[in-house]
Amino acid sequence: MFQGFSQTTGDFLWGLSMNNDREWFNAHRDEYEAHLNGPFRALAFETLALLQQRFPEQDFQVHVARIWRDARRLFGRGPFKDHLWFSIQSGDRHAKGPMFWFELDPTGWSYGVGNWEDAADVGAAWRALIDADPARFEGIARDIAALGPFKLWGETYKRPKADRGEFLNPWYNRRHVSVGREQGYGGVMYTPELPQYLADRFAELMPLYRFLQEVWNNVLIERAGR
Repeated sequence: MFQGFSQTTGDFLWGLSMNNDREWFNAHRDEYEAHLNGPFRALAFETLALLQQRFPEQDFQVHVARIWRDARRLFGRGPFKDHLWFSIQSGDRHAKGPMFWFELDPTGWSYGVGNWEDAADVGAAWRALIDADPARFEGIARDIAALGPFKLWGETYKRPKADRGEFLNPWYNRRHVSVGREQGYGGVMYTPELPQYLADRFAELMPLYRFLQEVWNNVLIERAGR
């Protein structure tokens, strides 16, 4: 059962970021298990259970990232990640497409919803669905803005695809979109209430998740017809 993270969690990740080698990691493995890996996995699966209960039609699954980097993709970096994340999405947990996510790093934590597939047909389907009913999407985006200081991520096009107005342009002219919030250590992350907090926040972002699902389903239909 998730009981909360602690300052030791951040201290471990800071230490790992500055000593990214197996010798240091093995010497601090007990800290890793007690203050990062164990609580993190408990958080992921408890959050999943809450979302499955609230949205049974979504068939949500969870994917928890490993702290070990892929040995084929080190590119001069150490063997460990200094951040850890899990994602929750409908159906295949290894598939591409929209997902909710939670991430923990040495400076704090973040959560949100998004799609990281930046293929050209995904961007085209994203814009087409907005164009089909701009008022609908604007309503979703304004509801998110009303929730508080969310950050909009995703690579923007060097040349905007179209002018959809000051409010919609930052959303419309991106190769892919993610919306999230960053917070520092402390507060709810140190308490057993974090799974419920995340489930509630993800529920608030569900309209955007469903919109992204429509985009992704349209992409899959289009690809299947080629």
